[in-house]
Amino acid sequence: MTGAGFDPAFIPGLTSPVSEKPEEVEAEDAESAESEPEPKDEDVESGAEEQEPAAEEDSGDGDEDEAPDGPVFEASDRRAKIVADHRGVRLTLDDQECEFRWDEIGAVETESPRFGKRFTITVHTPDRRWYPIEIEATARAQFSEWDEQLDAVLDAYFEDGTEAETEAAD
Repeated sequence: MTGAGFDPAFIPGLTSPVSEKPEEVEAEDAESAESEPEPKDEDVESGAEEQEPAAEEDSGDGDEDEAPDGPVFEASDRRAKIVADHRGVRLTLDDQECEFRWDEIGAVETESPRFGKRFTITVHTPDRRWYPIEIEATARAQFSEWDEQLDAVLDAYFEDGTEAETEAAD
C-alpha cells in the first residue's frame, strides 16, 4: 500500500511509485560482479599511465575549489549553515541546500533579534524572491562578530547597482 500516508513526497498523478528491485535481479548483479576477470599486470600499468595525465589536468582546473586570499564568512548551528566567500553564498538547512553566485544576489539582509539568540540572514534575488535562514548563536555577542565578518565579505565580492550606475554616468 503506497500513498501520501506512508510517503509524504508521493503525489498521485505527478510521480510514479518507486518499484523495488526483485531479489533475483540483485542476486544476478552480485554474481556478474564476482565473475568479472581480473586485469592483467599490463592492463594495470597502462591504466595507471592513462590516469596520471588526467590527474594533472584536474589539478590545473581546480581553481573553483581553491580559496583566494579574500575574506570568508561561515556560521552554523545544529541545523543551519551559511557560507559566503568568493564563489557566492551557500545556505544549508538540514538536508536542503541552495547556492547563489554573486551575480544572482540583489541584496543580503541581516537581522539580530531584540531577545533570543537566533540571527537571521536573508538573501534577496533580483526577481523579488528571498531566502531567509536563522542561525542560533551560542551568545548574543556573536551577532556583532558575524555582522562584521559578513560585511567584510560583501564589501569584497558584492557589487551593488549604485557603483555600476555611477561608472555609467561618467
